[in-house]
Amino acid sequence: MITDKDTNIVYFSELLKTNDEFVSTCNRIIAILDKYQIQYDFLKGTKDIWARDYMPIQKGVDDFVQFKYEPSYLNDLLHTQSDPKVVCTANSIKPNFSTINLDGGNVVKWDNKVMITDRIYSENPEYTDNAKLVDSIESLLETKIIIIPQIKSDFTGHADGLVRFINDNTVLGNDLNFEFDYWTRGMKKVLEKYGLEYSNMPMFDYKDKNYPDSAIGCYMNYLEIGNLIIFPIFDVPDNKDKQAVDLVKSVYPNKQIETININDIARHGGLMNCITWNIKT
Repeated sequence: MITDKDTNIVYFSELLKTNDEFVSTCNRIIAILDKYQIQYDFLKGTKDIWARDYMPIQKGVDDFVQFKYEPSYLNDLLHTQSDPKVVCTANSIKPNFSTINLDGGNVVKWDNKVMITDRIYSENPEYTDNAKLVDSIESLLETKIIIIPQIKSDFTGHADGLVRFINDNTVLGNDLNFEFDYWTRGMKKVLEKYGLEYSNMPMFDYKDKNYPDSAIGCYMNYLEIGNLIIFPIFDVPDNKDKQAVDLVKSVYPNKQIETININDIARHGGLMNCITWNIKT
């Protein structure tokens, strides 16, 4: 599998630079990429900014798997749902298409394994045998699939706001002492089953009655591309910005760490990993 540490170009939806709400944030992200001479481009044909979810999964340099993108949480918002076939055609991307319904944000990769939450089961009700569904994804991606519990209150059910691999046997994830008890219990079972170590990332609750799905407080949704990490901070009361930045610097001592406040995007439920699609060319 091509992992984030292997990638050298990052794509964004064109809407990120044309929507007045996000253009300032887009410019600040691009300034960071320019500073480190990292290539970037913008995807044509998109209907929303969450590029990670509707773009294909990269297995090899010229080997992509495009899953179906029909998430249940967009059933009433179809006008905002990007069509992967339209986007891939508009941007001259030629993946292998699958009929399995799976958002890219629910795929957390390492060289020889992938983590996906159990949301995958409810999104594919035609598979009455969960093991067969997992086997099918393993065959498509040619790697081991590790199923982890979802956060039930997260409308997306994605894995990329929960965990990241930092090496072959260590996972960085939301603080197990802070998360819901059912998720902590379920995650500990997964760690024990697969012999994985776990490092706790700080997190905090931030309520905004105008944005009930806000991702403010979730530090796990950062962008890693090559030797660079663009890491979200929030600058709100009772934040844990310093603790989180200190941790990520200790976890990645040989990487460049750039912090950024993208609360205008976070209010809508996503952060750096959600708005990017980074690959190796």
